[in-house]
Amino acid sequence: MQLFYEFVILFFIFAVLGWMMEVTLKYIQYHRFINRGFLIGPYCPIYGAGVVGVTVLVGGLIGREGTYGETFLAGFVICGFLEYMTSLYMEKMFHARWWDYSDKPMNLHGRIWIGNLILFGLASLVIVKFIDPHYFDFIEGMNVKLLAVLSWSIIILMAFDYGLSHFLMNIVKKEIDLTNGDDTEEISLKVHELLKDRSVLIRRIYEAYPDFKVLPAKLKDDYNKAKAEYKAAKKSLDKRLKARFEKEFDLKQYKEAKRDLEEKYERFKSFSKRFKGRF
Repeated sequence: MQLFYEFVILFFIFAVLGWMMEVTLKYIQYHRFINRGFLIGPYCPIYGAGVVGVTVLVGGLIGREGTYGETFLAGFVICGFLEYMTSLYMEKMFHARWWDYSDKPMNLHGRIWIGNLILFGLASLVIVKFIDPHYFDFIEGMNVKLLAVLSWSIIILMAFDYGLSHFLMNIVKKEIDLTNGDDTEEISLKVHELLKDRSVLIRRIYEAYPDFKVLPAKLKDDYNKAKAEYKAAKKSLDKRLKARFEKEFDLKQYKEAKRDLEEKYERFKSFSKRFKGRF
């Protein structure tokens, strides 16, 4: 269990350091303190999870110690995967894109981009090769009972924080789904204004993600339905076209299928325009 405790504390240390880095960068950008992250406390779990993941994979504590190249690649892939999946999870769960790298070069669906991935790889090199050895040398000399108390305190604290933050985010999601507008950009602006007048904890979410873009459930469902209808109409017309040289070709049915496709396309296009500024 000692190794488990050591990983929990390592996770917490770098979750806090990651939060500090995020706060510093946003202070430089906005010239004010912003409590970054999904959770209320001063930590961003994605950084802690990334460090633990890379350490387990190439740190040499469990398996083979990775080379410099392997360590860089591990940080590049693991941290990128975590950021991508966190973005996807939060979008599906809470109906908004909380950060967006669509304007960055070599991005993947706006969720991750090459600049951050390279930094993740370089940071992993520094942590695994130079910081981890000193950390484990130090912590292995500590009393196991003390490590257990610290570890379980961290787990309980963050589990409680996650539960409360999840509850608050569901309130924000409800605001998103109930707000009407012509497109996602207009709805986003309305939701931003609504959150500014809510309680401190709700307002903190808006301040943590000042550029988030909404994706209301009804609008998304209508868009997906229109998209499915358009594809079905296109498939139907293609089927009619393939039969145009056959005896059973029906010109009337072909014209009806063509007209139906045009109507479905216009409906699909109208919903697509409502996602203005989303990605």
